[in-house]
Amino acid sequence: MARTLDGKALAKEIRQEVATEVTRLRERNGVEPTLAVLLIGEHHASQIYVRNKARACEEAGIKSEVIRRDSGISSTDLHSLIDDLNRNPEVDGILVQLPLPEGLSAEQVTSWVDPAKDVDGLHPTNIGRLVRNEPGLVPCTPAAILRLLKRNDIPLLGRRAVVIGRSYLVGKPTAMLLLREHATVTLCHSRTRDLPRVAAEADILVVAIGRPAMVTEDFVRPGATVVDVGIHRLVTEEEVRNIFGSDPERLESFRNKGQILIGDVHPTRVPPVAGALSPVPGGVGPLTVAMLLSNTVTAMKRRRIADPA
Repeated sequence: MARTLDGKALAKEIRQEVATEVTRLRERNGVEPTLAVLLIGEHHASQIYVRNKARACEEAGIKSEVIRRDSGISSTDLHSLIDDLNRNPEVDGILVQLPLPEGLSAEQVTSWVDPAKDVDGLHPTNIGRLVRNEPGLVPCTPAAILRLLKRNDIPLLGRRAVVIGRSYLVGKPTAMLLLREHATVTLCHSRTRDLPRVAAEADILVVAIGRPAMVTEDFVRPGATVVDVGIHRLVTEEEVRNIFGSDPERLESFRNKGQILIGDVHPTRVPPVAGALSPVPGGVGPLTVAMLLSNTVTAMKRRRIADPA
């Protein structure tokens, strides 16, 4: 069975590192990082994510402010709100929780955030810096993927990497980060011809396609490292049986909890083939929050400290 790439344990380490750095900055420079999170509308999952981010900030010693607005907010009013945060010298990081309600463009709204405070790394300036291999704030999930690979001593230089999914949130920036590490990268998507064959050439396979259990053993070269970015909830017994068959342990877990979380990688068919695999849950997800904390501290140091070392 594949070695587990434990994102939960690594996230704990990184959060402790961030907390130590926050304490050092407070004692040496008299400053504390502050994160402003914009939550627009009543999206249930977003409320949970924002609550988790606020708790993580508190544990690390980062001040956080959650600014809530209803889904009817106009683009003009939202732009004005973000401008106020951009001008506020006490705010170091600004995060616009996605997805946004219908009628608001995520690409447009994230472009209103000051690139120096863009802790999600989604502003066109930061994406451009990533492409040009210049210092900037890197998107949290791609940064989490690279940290997971490097902390687990997965060789990258010269290796063949395949990324399935071309979103500007995960797929494209992940491909750029892997290129920075001198991997040879193929970026695939739902229309790639003979996708399983292309994926099976990879030493490192990153899956962010957004389809539950889509990647099976046919996509994986024996011994390859697989990073699963997807997260999906199975909420009916039929769905659970379609993935896990009559596995009594899984069925009992579903009946007790009312749901089972899985990723884009098939949870039973890939582990016997892969050499290393990030689990869902407990893989990339916890690390994404940890990298948000790290980005917030980095943003503060670059803005407010003359010698950020």
